[in-house]
Amino acid sequence: MKGHNTLLIHVLLTKPKSYRCVDVLVRIKGAIMEERGLILVNTGNGKGKTTAALGVVLRAVGQGFKVLILQFIKSGNGYGELAGLAKLGDQVEIRSMGKGFIYYKRDEVGEAELARHKEAAQAAWRTLVEEVNSDKWDLIVMDEINNAINYELIDVHSVVEMLKNKPERLHVVLTGRYAKPEIIDMADTVTEMNVVKHAYEKGIKAAKGIEF
Repeated sequence: MKGHNTLLIHVLLTKPKSYRCVDVLVRIKGAIMEERGLILVNTGNGKGKTTAALGVVLRAVGQGFKVLILQFIKSGNGYGELAGLAKLGDQVEIRSMGKGFIYYKRDEVGEAELARHKEAAQAAWRTLVEEVNSDKWDLIVMDEINNAINYELIDVHSVVEMLKNKPERLHVVLTGRYAKPEIIDMADTVTEMNVVKHAYEKGIKAAKGIEF
């Protein structure tokens, strides 16, 4: 708030009395809005949800932000972004805390597999809450958290409460298919990736450096 106080003093000293109150409120509101962290959601069945989030990470690093990427579901094995992010130095930290691939159709996942994923997701959730509350990050990417919610590995209402109570300045990106209405309602920006066509439909396997 130091910057806001300086702005207030400047306006009070330089503006005529008739303009001071309105001008102070408008300018301070604008300054506060600039500092308010945004909630972004990348969802849909198309390719590019995590990829888009990584683009935000690159931009944030360029602005001097400190970034955490916490991955639900994904185990971190074989993903090119892990090696790429390591080259950005200590401004970015990535933690892959999942157990790997989980089938997208909820009713076709066995109970034993679901329990294994839930244990990992709950550990990731506890870590995420701790890091959000630490207030040491400028941006946190919650990768595949929408999927974790969809599979009931973590509770959607707990996620909403976390978003409501996060540090004001913290930007967050939530990725993954099947974003719940409660999450969408909380978001400032929601992008839905839709499939128009995909190389996989032609029998082309996932390309190294493009898909992973």
